Amino acid sequence: MNPAPNLFFIGPMGAGKTTIGRGVAELLGLSFHDLDHEIEVHCGAAIPLIFDIEGEAGFRQRESALLAELSAHTDVVVATGGGAVLAPENRGLLRARGFVVYLETTVDEQLARLARDRKRPLLAAPDRRERLLALAAEREPLYREIADLVVPAGPRRSTLQVAQRLAAELGLCWRRQRIDAPDRVA
Repeated sequence: MNPAPNLFFIGPMGAGKTTIGRGVAELLGLSFHDLDHEIEVHCGAAIPLIFDIEGEAGFRQRESALLAELSAHTDVVVATGGGAVLAPENRGLLRARGFVVYLETTVDEQLARLARDRKRPLLAAPDRRERLLALAAEREPLYREIADLVVPAGPRRSTLQVAQRLAAELGLCWRRQRIDAPDRVA
């Protein structure tokens, strides 16, 4: 049993962090936050525009700041962006402030799920497969380093079924821990 105040979903783009995370949050009665969406709300701009203006480094600074803010709360489920694990301070926050679920997927599954996606700046490459393989090589060890639970995000039946199965599994390996922190994030 790994006690922690929050639940964090990590993994590559297209793994289902937002969809599955939202479903698990609803089943467990926790508030849900998608880190990329929260960045857009706070900035008033879409992520591709943030990348265009500030570059990846500027985006990563915003990502780290917002992750620190969200992780300071209790009883939240946060779906991180695929690259949130790149910064050592983010990995430290994730481990210290939550139970970390790594949704593992293959590059073939990512390509299928992201076939129509034209909004992700890091996917804008001449060879998407090559780009996803390079990202996986860099990030996979970091996902595994901080994961409390690795869940294959293979072919899915329904989001509800996957969320229900994961919520049941979390009941066996994660105990929500109340600690001194700001109230729940709405």
